[in-house]
Amino acid sequence: MIALPYAHGHPPIQGRLRVAPEDFQVREELGFALDGVGEHVWLWVRKRGANTEWVARRLAERAGVPSGAVSYAGMKDRHAVTEQWFSVHLPGKADPDWNADPHPDFTVLNAIRHSRKLRRGALSGNAFCITVRDLQGDPAELTARLECIIAMGVPHYFGEQRFGREAGNLERAEALLSGREKVRDRHQRGLYLSAARSALFNAVLARRVVEDSWHSALPGEALMLAGSHSFFTAEVVDEMIRQRVAAFDVHPSGPLWGAGELRSSGAVRELEEAVAEQFPIFRDGLAAAGLEQERRALRLVVETATLEYPEASTAVLNFRLPAGAYATTVLRELIEELPAQIGSNGQSSSEQVPMTDL
Repeated sequence: MIALPYAHGHPPIQGRLRVAPEDFQVREELGFALDGVGEHVWLWVRKRGANTEWVARRLAERAGVPSGAVSYAGMKDRHAVTEQWFSVHLPGKADPDWNADPHPDFTVLNAIRHSRKLRRGALSGNAFCITVRDLQGDPAELTARLECIIAMGVPHYFGEQRFGREAGNLERAEALLSGREKVRDRHQRGLYLSAARSALFNAVLARRVVEDSWHSALPGEALMLAGSHSFFTAEVVDEMIRQRVAAFDVHPSGPLWGAGELRSSGAVRELEEAVAEQFPIFRDGLAAAGLEQERRALRLVVETATLEYPEASTAVLNFRLPAGAYATTVLRELIEELPAQIGSNGQSSSEQVPMTDL
């Protein structure tokens, strides 16, 4: 793991996050309507302090199907209150009573049939409501920092959740890709490969942040169209390109490493290759593992952001992010997180409810 530089300078405000699960609320947004018929039952679930994969297994048990018959768009933080979709494949079967065996950690709020299963990443975005407590500093500076972030965006880092507790997924990734360890479980293998890929991306982005080029186009840039995975390489950056970048119509991108040629060229490609050279096990191993070169935007746009102060020393932040983005990458530019409070059992709040989701 490398230290990730700030794009807007060190946050001027301190505060506590996740004092309670209700302080971190997430609501998935599909962006399309369900058709009401089909072999798949889509479940709108509210969970509190629960792991996404654990909830999926409980839903499989209720439906009497293998765990592989349950899918979800993405993992959500455990120490939070989230509302998200799951789908269960029930061809030719009636819906069970989803709340027949109530569990305090999750509730099925709605069930709708659909013709297709829910696939990873099949969201338009996520809406967040985050409460920050025990604020220390001038609230006006927090408001000003948010306005700056709305105007410029933030670096689109992969959040620390991606790398597991104490970056354990990266250690396992190195063991896997160096051939020192075999991982037969497909899910775990995917986690480790994703962690390695994400670390390389973060390293490239960190270099661009240091050079203050993460939010602007350079010659040879692979520019990603906003709201899509499509991109094109701009060998020359003219005024039209600069205007499109300024308008958030296109974004500079970085590599998600794998086999094949980098899609950037010139100085941008040289930078990306130089960074990857520092991590040869990840660079070579990801290509050998069969992953293909892809791209990810370097810049994350924060949408519909609002900030309120319901009481002294407390702020409530609402914003929306596209699918695949981490709220923690926004929060780290806004707030310097104070150490977790110690509970009566001698554990911090994060230790009482470990954050293991990606």
